[in-house]
Amino acid sequence: MKAWLAHHLHSLKIAVRRFLDAPVAGLFTILVIGVAVAMPAGLYLLLDNLDRAAGGIRPQAEVTVFLKTELAPAQGKALADRIAGQPEVAQVRFVSRQEGVGKLEAAGLSDIAAGLPDNPLPDALVVTPRDTTPAALENLGTRLRQLEEADRVLMDTDWIKRLAALMGLGHDLVFMLSTMLGLALAAITANTIRLQIYAQRDEIEVARLIGATDRFIRRPFLYFGGIQGLAGGLTGGALVSLGATLLDTSVERVAAAYGAQFTLASLTPLDLILLAALSAILGWLGAYFAVGQALRQVEQS
Repeated sequence: MKAWLAHHLHSLKIAVRRFLDAPVAGLFTILVIGVAVAMPAGLYLLLDNLDRAAGGIRPQAEVTVFLKTELAPAQGKALADRIAGQPEVAQVRFVSRQEGVGKLEAAGLSDIAAGLPDNPLPDALVVTPRDTTPAALENLGTRLRQLEEADRVLMDTDWIKRLAALMGLGHDLVFMLSTMLGLALAAITANTIRLQIYAQRDEIEVARLIGATDRFIRRPFLYFGGIQGLAGGLTGGALVSLGATLLDTSVERVAAAYGAQFTLASLTPLDLILLAALSAILGWLGAYFAVGQALRQVEQS
C-alpha cells in the first residue's frame, strides 16, 4: 500500500512539475478549457434563471367547468366540495350565475347584461390544479368532462405548452452544447499530452529500456490531464459566477422597472463541484486515449 501511494505521489509531483516548467502555455490551455466549460454552464444557468422568472410571472392555470343550467346552486357547491377533495386539485371556487353577471357589468358590459331578459349564464366551477404541466392539465380536463353535472369545460393550456416546449428546447441545446464542448475539452487535453510525449520521446524509450512499464509511464500524463481538466472546470465555473455577479445589478434594475423583484442566481457550490469533477474526468479520459495511442506509435517507430 505504501509503495502504491509512493508511486502515485511521485507521478503527481511529475505532473505538477510539468505544469511549472511551462506556466504560460499551461495557463492558456486552462483558459481555453475554462471558456469551453463556461459556455454550456452559462446557458444552463440562464435557463435556470429564466425558469425562476417565468415561475414568478406566469398566470395561474385554471380549468373552468360550466354546469348544466338545470342544476341547483346547492348541487353545484356540493360538486365543488367533491372535486376539491381530489389530490390533484389545489382549490375549487364556485361562481354563481349572479356573480357571472356582476363580472360582465364590472367589465363594462352592463348595457348588454341589462338588455338580457333572463340570466343566460350557468353556474361554474373554477378549478385550480396542483400540477400545471400540459399532460396533467389534459388528464384533469378529461376527468372533469366526464362529470354528469358538467356541460362544458374550458382550459387555456396553449401558453403552458409553449413554455414547456421552449424550456425543453433549451435543455436539449444545453445537452448538445455540453457534449460537443466536452469532446473539445478531451481533444485539447489529448493534443497537449501528445505533444508532451513526443517532446519526451527519448526519456520514455530510456525508461522502457530499464524496465519501466506502460502503466508507470502513463500515470504522470493521466494526472496531468486530470489536473488540467480540473483547473479548466474551476476556471469555467469562476467565469460563469463572475458574469452572473456583474449582471446581477442590471437584472435587478430591469426587474424594478417592471415593478418586480428578481435576483440573478449563480452556480451553487454543488454545481461548481460537479462541473470541476466532470472536467477532470474528461481531461483524464483525453489523456488516457492520447497516451495509449502515442505510446503505441513510439513503440512501433
